[in-house]
Amino acid sequence: MRLTCPLCGERDRREFTYQGAASMLERPSGGDPQAWSDWLHLRDNPAGLTRDLWYHEAGCTAWLVVERDTVTHEIHAVSLVEPLDAD
Repeated sequence: MRLTCPLCGERDRREFTYQGAASMLERPSGGDPQAWSDWLHLRDNPAGLTRDLWYHEAGCTAWLVVERDTVTHEIHAVSLVEPLDAD
């Protein structure tokens, strides 16, 4: 599999480290313990289109959101992770 880093161009997947679902970037607000527990422990495992978080470890060290199909392995989009707003 090849990923196109927005900063470095097309690279082999071995330069990147998979870090999990991009939904981890969408933290719950407030102090509801159940919301935080669900965010931390409950994950979907869909077949089809996903948004994943990848780290370009052997390259520019950028954090990327990769939209890909887990069935066909097609890469639909790669973008830089946007900074989180400070609460």
